[in-house]
Amino acid sequence: MKKKTVAVIGATGVAGQQFLASLSGHPWFEVVALAASERSAGKLYKDAITDAAGAFRWYCQDPLDPAFAQIMVQDASKLDATKVDLIFTAVESDAAKDLEPRYAKTTPVVSTASAFRYEKDVPIFIPGVNESHDALIPVQKKNRGWKGFVTPVPNCTTTGLAMSLKPLHEHFGIQQVLMTSMQACSGAGRSPGVIGMDIIDNVIPYIPKEEEKVEKETQKILGTLKGEEIVSAAFPVSATCTRVPVLEAHTEAVYVSLKKPATVDEVKQAMREWGRGFIDLKLPSCPPYLLEVTDDPFRPQPRLDRDRQGGMVTTVGRVRSDHALAHGVKFVLVSHNTKMGAAKGGMLVAEYLIHKGHI
Repeated sequence: MKKKTVAVIGATGVAGQQFLASLSGHPWFEVVALAASERSAGKLYKDAITDAAGAFRWYCQDPLDPAFAQIMVQDASKLDATKVDLIFTAVESDAAKDLEPRYAKTTPVVSTASAFRYEKDVPIFIPGVNESHDALIPVQKKNRGWKGFVTPVPNCTTTGLAMSLKPLHEHFGIQQVLMTSMQACSGAGRSPGVIGMDIIDNVIPYIPKEEEKVEKETQKILGTLKGEEIVSAAFPVSATCTRVPVLEAHTEAVYVSLKKPATVDEVKQAMREWGRGFIDLKLPSCPPYLLEVTDDPFRPQPRLDRDRQGGMVTTVGRVRSDHALAHGVKFVLVSHNTKMGAAKGGMLVAEYLIHKGHI
């Protein structure tokens, strides 16, 4: 297959850098354009992420691809979307509301922003969870008169939760979900972010708009496509989202009331066996399993489990019965917020959409 030409928007930011780290050497994608704000436009990428003091502001563990370093950064508002096959956007929601419809007039857009997540004709994709929602793409194109489309990935906190709930929803049904998150600092980015003096020796008990996003997105992702819209899952989701002094990966304590009783072993088996059909597609960024269930009572831990299979696996542990809920089960999960929960998850979505012929 001929490689698809790709532009990354918001390339100088933390999320944009995660896209570049993941796209280096990708067998299906060729990065040919980088764009950011007007102040970065006209600079080589390596210069755009070097500050006045000479500090090189590349925040990924993997080194910057030398080929990307030499690409001239464009003004995102002036990018010609017709010059590429696919656009990855990693910008704030306000900018996405303006930029993404411009690009989608001609070109598919895979986004990390929340700007279009709650539109009726826009699917929120998690690889292996709700790929059948791709039937909304032609509806969106028809409704908006676009040749392209916008498909956002979910909030990074939603990703691990929805992935762990999917097999339970399919096998046993769900009555209600309670979740408390302990979220990594990297989820806040670096501007404004969470400054060190706030987060060290501390837990921040509130993340603006986070809980509402998790609750609404989980129901939409696990909903059913009927006609030309998604009917959200009927079960309520109640979330409390906190920030903790961890660099990367979100930890979540999840309590689920099932519609029918299930033993702990049955719950574990459902999770371990889930996603095989999607995995069998052998897409380049897909891990050999999507959920890992551990029997170690001291796992998962973000430092030990976040990078499993390149950060693309959600690790679940401490699966137990819960006697406070009807047919209750509870567990702890760890999901990498900037990999499966953002850029690499977005790449896997794009790979699937290529497989289905949407790109």
